[in-house]
Amino acid sequence: MKRVFFKTFGCRTNQFDTQVMMSRLGKYEIADSEEEADVIVVNSCTVTNGADSGVRGYINQVGRKNKDAKIFLTGCGAHTKGEELFKSGKVQGVFGHSEKEKITKFLQSDTPFYEIGDLEHIDSTVVEQFVGKSRAFIKIQEGCDFRCSYCIIPFVRGNARSLDETLILEQIKRLAANGFGEFILTGTNVGSYGKDRGSSIAKLLKRMSLIRGVRRIRIGSLEPIQITDEFKELLDEPWMAKHLHIALQHTSDKMLKLMNRRNEFASDLKLFEEIASHGYAIGTDFIVGHPGEGEEEWSEACERIKLLPLTHIHAFSYSKRDGTPSSTMKEQVPGNIAKARHKELTSIIKAKNYAFRQSVDKPLEVLIESEKDGAYVGLDQYFNKIAVKSSRDIKGEWLTIENYEVAEEINFGSF
Repeated sequence: MKRVFFKTFGCRTNQFDTQVMMSRLGKYEIADSEEEADVIVVNSCTVTNGADSGVRGYINQVGRKNKDAKIFLTGCGAHTKGEELFKSGKVQGVFGHSEKEKITKFLQSDTPFYEIGDLEHIDSTVVEQFVGKSRAFIKIQEGCDFRCSYCIIPFVRGNARSLDETLILEQIKRLAANGFGEFILTGTNVGSYGKDRGSSIAKLLKRMSLIRGVRRIRIGSLEPIQITDEFKELLDEPWMAKHLHIALQHTSDKMLKLMNRRNEFASDLKLFEEIASHGYAIGTDFIVGHPGEGEEEWSEACERIKLLPLTHIHAFSYSKRDGTPSSTMKEQVPGNIAKARHKELTSIIKAKNYAFRQSVDKPLEVLIESEKDGAYVGLDQYFNKIAVKSSRDIKGEWLTIENYEVAEEINFGSF
């Protein structure tokens, strides 16, 4: 039986798409490494020029390591670099997001092909297992209607469209029956779920919570304007993870306008303080060094970051993405300055996270995900890591930990 290796770049949505392809494989086995594979499927990311380079470099490298393997390209990079890689003979075939459910047909093809598909497709596959995972990712929507000036994703994933609720709930029922208790809702713009179906993410969450076996629900990322009064009514529900990731991207109103964002700091601060009052840890995205970010804007941004009750941050230095408005903006920020600002920002949030963990006065509800260096590692309800010493194998188990040590980087406990 032929063996397939999947290499997944990028976001949780891509991770879910890889699971969709795995569930559709037919008479193929999953390979553990590129070297033992007959076929290599590269699920690519194209969020920055650097992401494109990473995918291209991987394809070149794996082509040298396993010259007999057929290489196929899918994912967001299929739309931006697929034709170039196909014409150069680096890959046997290219297929877009809308075509991934036809993967078995593609892998059986001896003829090179380029099937980019469309940007209107909605998945119909029900995923029943997540290979090598303790938590289950659930894609609830595809695409994005926002047009942030730095982002190419709407042009490779299409406009926002919601998956069928019946399919989503059926998927969760099957995964819960197979032992999964934590579910992470993912998509290109998760909070837009339901706007095209007369529903909302809050309504979906309520229906998910009624499924037997659902213990905790996390939400990949939300926009500030998507947190409605209907959503806020769910904040104290026991099945809600006590962590929300709310994408701000910046705290300077001038920068937010340059980025063509839909949020502004005053309302963001009010929202974050309200959510934190319910005992939540809060994370955000932040782009450092976007064109136009001068010393004045950066100084203002830092002072405002200190005001926000943040505990986590996904900070990254701006990286040009050809084809976006930001890529042609003047006042580019030198890399060394962006790097220094990134370090300053992450150090602020690191201190905030440490203070938050010290302030928690409730037991930690932990799902153990992996074992490393003699300790079992999991995430608590606040999305903080804890390393647990145990005399038995506790991987995949739920633990309630009352006594633990709060260290600067992570928490430590025993069971």
